[in-house]
Amino acid sequence: MKPTITVTAGAVIRDKADRILLQRRSDYGDWGLPGGAMEPGETVEETMLREVREETGLVLHSYRFLGVYSGPRMRYQYPDGNQVVFVMFLFESIVEETAELQAADLRGETLDLRFFRPHEINLDMISSVQRPALEDMMHCNQAILRT
Repeated sequence: MKPTITVTAGAVIRDKADRILLQRRSDYGDWGLPGGAMEPGETVEETMLREVREETGLVLHSYRFLGVYSGPRMRYQYPDGNQVVFVMFLFESIVEETAELQAADLRGETLDLRFFRPHEINLDMISSVQRPALEDMMHCNQAILRT
């Protein structure tokens, strides 16, 4: 079966203590960054803002573009056998208040939401397609296009 290409957008969300918000997803079972697939007619920014709101309850007021991930590291096979290659647009935001942190997705994609200090993140617990982004953060890689 030939994989489909899926455009996604997500966010590295930090709090004032420089902790990173991770989401435990029901489709992967692993932890990763909030985000998801683009819907027809959306911009990548609109996709990121919608997905973050649905999956965390947060409304981001300011953010910056970090980069685009594509290539062989972005290939994934879901437990049901569907294969995809993600093109992931990644943004970053610092949030002031996290009291409203609550998943609002009707599809039940979020099992848990938690802020982690960078040294607490074990890359083995991260979804394989999001691992490159977290590796880059930990190694301060600033390239815009990442393959």
